[in-house]
Amino acid sequence: MNLAKSRWAACLLAGAVLLSGCATAPKPAVTLDAQTGPWSGRLALQVEDNQSQSFSAGFELKGNAKAGELTLFNPLGGTLAALSWGSGFATLRGNGQAREFDSVDALVAHATGSAIPVAALFDWLRGTNTPVPGWQADLSQLGGGRLRAQRTQPPPPADLRVVLDR
Repeated sequence: MNLAKSRWAACLLAGAVLLSGCATAPKPAVTLDAQTGPWSGRLALQVEDNQSQSFSAGFELKGNAKAGELTLFNPLGGTLAALSWGSGFATLRGNGQAREFDSVDALVAHATGSAIPVAALFDWLRGTNTPVPGWQADLSQLGGGRLRAQRTQPPPPADLRVVLDR
């Protein structure tokens, strides 16, 4: 009977060790600067065109509309793409390749499949409801880490949802 208990305990211990190998280390606490972030969480963009495109990813956003970085992550935490921009450059890195764009707006449109008002997005994340023609931002849930912005013009309609990590 003792041998059976020892084997059972060894199996439980081995299982616990194997499961602990699957765990991910917690992200270190990062201080959020109200002006430059970083902001992180999940974003989803639904575009209601003929193909009804949708895009969702984990993200980390730093900087501002003039100079910043946006990293997009898959559900397992792997990097899908890294976008960076500054004075005179806008770069998309992903799949071992780098691609240059004329502006951060062109870069983000290519990466997500639809235009997003980047300058206003930074303002919205800061709690400032900057108006953008054709877009309506709902900041009422920002205190709870949620932001929603909808585009009605130009077509096709789009729905951007952001859920921030807390």
